[in-house]
Amino acid sequence: MNVLATGDDSRVDDPARVPDVVIRIKGVRKSFDSHVVLDGIDLEVERSSIVSIMGSSGGGKTTLLRCMNLLERPDEGLIEIEGKTIFEGGRLVHPNLPALRMSVGMVFQGFHLFPHLTAVENVVLAQTQAAKVGEDEAIERAVQLLKRVGVGHRALAFPHDMSGGEQQRVAIARALALRPTVLLFDEPTSALDPESTGEVLKVMRELADQGMTMVIVTHEILFAREVSDRVVFIDKGSVIESGPPSEVINAPRHDRTRAFLASLAQQGARTETDQSAPS
Repeated sequence: MNVLATGDDSRVDDPARVPDVVIRIKGVRKSFDSHVVLDGIDLEVERSSIVSIMGSSGGGKTTLLRCMNLLERPDEGLIEIEGKTIFEGGRLVHPNLPALRMSVGMVFQGFHLFPHLTAVENVVLAQTQAAKVGEDEAIERAVQLLKRVGVGHRALAFPHDMSGGEQQRVAIARALALRPTVLLFDEPTSALDPESTGEVLKVMRELADQGMTMVIVTHEILFAREVSDRVVFIDKGSVIESGPPSEVINAPRHDRTRAFLASLAQQGARTETDQSAPS
């Protein structure tokens, strides 16, 4: 399997000894007050694979994603990253959360860029503050990554002067700057117009082609079908279906999965009709 070239070989002394499963989740439960959000989730993410998580709003998708790097702490269950236990039995095991969150990076729905910093400064700050990289090295890497995601020409622009798609690509560059093992995407295109959505999905396709391990919460059926190695459908805090896109998307077994996919198809048809209607 290809591994994304990040310029950081320090994580792997002998690739043959690296576990194939990068993220392992067993029996993860999470409640907010009396509301059960995750109800005994089991999930494995293999190295260089793309896992798309789909399901209705409020089903637990984002909470599951945030549990993977402990932005949310489960109530119980087991979470392992690259064979190392980071959470077990209701308690944190990993001693260094900042290091964990560099290894398991996250791209948010709402971009989360610092509005008073330019694109390049946002990417530089992530390195100098989180990874303690020297400023010259951080600037060089930031410029390279902005070019790589197609916004090199916007390096000196502030977020308020950029489109949503440009801001999201800067956010992806910022996450890549920390040389993550895994990238988590929380509905990265839901706040974007169709053109910007296409720009962001293009970058994500390129990352997939380069072997980046990704877990993506998304409603983009075509993207999930084209790019994913596995699609996981979650409903009311439980995994209802899991398998290759040819099974879960093309031939779903569960009524809830079929109803959800049908609703997305109807929404897509309405959107196309609205866009084609004369103004």
